Amino acid sequence: MDKFLEMQTFAAVVDSGSFVKAADSLAMSKAAVSRYVGDLESRLGVRLLHRTTRRLSLTEEGQVFHARCKELLSGVDEAEAEITSGNADASGLVRLNAPVTFGIRHLAPLWGEFRALHPKVALDVTLTDRVVDLVEEGYDLAIRIATLPSSTLVSKRLSATRMVLCASPHYLEERGTPRHPSELIDHAIVAYSYWSTKDEWHFDGPQGKVSVRTRPCIHTNSGDTCRAAALVHQGVILQPTFLVGEDLAAGTLVELMPEFKSIELGIYAVYPTRKHVSPKVRVLINFLSDCFSQPRFSW
Repeated sequence: MDKFLEMQTFAAVVDSGSFVKAADSLAMSKAAVSRYVGDLESRLGVRLLHRTTRRLSLTEEGQVFHARCKELLSGVDEAEAEITSGNADASGLVRLNAPVTFGIRHLAPLWGEFRALHPKVALDVTLTDRVVDLVEEGYDLAIRIATLPSSTLVSKRLSATRMVLCASPHYLEERGTPRHPSELIDHAIVAYSYWSTKDEWHFDGPQGKVSVRTRPCIHTNSGDTCRAAALVHQGVILQPTFLVGEDLAAGTLVELMPEFKSIELGIYAVYPTRKHVSPKVRVLINFLSDCFSQPRFSW
């Protein structure tokens, strides 16, 4: 008996909720489906399903085995998808979502190069700092900048960026340079509204973790606005190096308290599922992965 077919049949029964529906999805007879599941239980020596005239339910052993079956079957599907997508011609429309600033500064300059490599792939790029629902809103791919990607999505890490506390030299001349996070209470703060910890900022210092609740004079949902305000001496900001890295290098912004580290964020390409990833999406993921592995993107 084919073990793979037994597992495939068992998973289909569980996922569909009935032997009849599983038979339809697998193009088998109901008797064949019952035989495969029965033979599987006999070979394993355990009951996997409770069967009544009205419903099916998994035994404790069945729950464990079903989870493992899904992992193994998904792995086979992923391997096949990689092979077939590698042989297929990438074409069609890819709907991509990305954060506004990152999309403008670091993705937009890449699209010409991508289109030259894959002229049959069209792009529909939407920029928003809101976390979109890929499935509900019909996106093929999204760029997320976060500590960890959503566990409900598949992700590929492209790069990383770190959060930096900084201000302009002129502001620091006027207001003084803070030496400890606790001193931020006495400073003008320009805060990013979507920051996960809101106005409470956390750091890892020489003596351990430090937290401070800031009192922002400006709140904004735009990292670019935070940067612009800091450049005209309005206060202290906590922003990623992909946004303020050039300003730090030029000296128009100065990093504060470098011994107190804020968090590092991963830059991820996320997509709904590993199964049946289309060639057009796979070539875009691979292209971005190659681009962000280059030194010009070492933030």
